[in-house]
Amino acid sequence: MRAKWLAIWHQPVIAFIGWTLFYFVILMVLVYLYGYSGLNNSTFIYNEF
Repeated sequence: MRAKWLAIWHQPVIAFIGWTLFYFVILMVLVYLYGYSGLNNSTFIYNEF
């Protein structure tokens, strides 16, 4: 069974789609964490000078 999955994974189209989805998920998690961190909610430091 493992050999069958490895044979499917080593096909170029399947590997490309798999890695693209993998990196897309990582990118979406990073965007979510950046938005959740509240960096955009703080006041700009130079507004008070």
